[in-house]
Amino acid sequence: MSVAYEMVDGKAIAMPATRSRYRFSLEDYLQMIEFGILDENDNLELIRGELVRKMTIGDPHASCVDRLVKLFIRLLDDSFVVRSQNPVVVLDSRPEPDVVLAVSRGDDYATSAPLSADILLLIEVADSSLDYDRTEKLSLYAEAGVGEYWIANIRQQCVEVYRNPQSNGTYADTCVLKLGESLSIVKLPGITVAVDHVFKARRDR
Repeated sequence: MSVAYEMVDGKAIAMPATRSRYRFSLEDYLQMIEFGILDENDNLELIRGELVRKMTIGDPHASCVDRLVKLFIRLLDDSFVVRSQNPVVVLDSRPEPDVVLAVSRGDDYATSAPLSADILLLIEVADSSLDYDRTEKLSLYAEAGVGEYWIANIRQQCVEVYRNPQSNGTYADTCVLKLGESLSIVKLPGITVAVDHVFKARRDR
C-alpha cells in the first residue's frame, strides 16, 4: 500500500489516511530536491501531487531489473538510453520506473528528466507492487500518453503489455505473454525479448 507524506518543519511525515493532504506541484518537488529538503534517502516519488513512498525492493525484483537493463544495453545502440529507477516527468508526477527506454538526447537528460514523448518503453517490475502498478501507475502513464507500458509480473512469471494509451487513463490494447513467448516493442521494430529471459533466475532455481 502506498503512503502519502506532508512536509512538516522540513521533514517528510506520514499522514493518516483520514487527514487532508497538501498537494505539491512538480516545481515544488524539484525545489525541495534542489534545497536539500528531500534526497535519495527519503525513498519518495511524486505521484499526482503527493509524496509517495516507493515499495521496498526484494532480491527477485532487483535481479529482474538488472537482467532487463543488461539485455536492453546489449540490444540497443547509442541512439537510445536505458534508464533504471531514474525519474521521468508525466503530467504532474515524477515517478521512478524500474526500466525506461528513451531516445538519446544531447544533454543526456542532465537538464530535465525524460517526458512522455521521449519514452519508447516503460517497465515496472512487480511483486508486492502489482496491484498499484496495474491501477495508479497504469492510469498515470496512460493519461500522460506513454505509448507502451510493460509490467514484469514476478508472481505469475509473465509480462503484461499495455499499448495505445487513452486520455481516460486506460490502454486500448493489452495482452499477457508467458514463458516460451516473445515480446516486441512497437517503436523499436526488429527488437524482440524472450519472456524466459526476463525471469531467467527464478526459472533456473
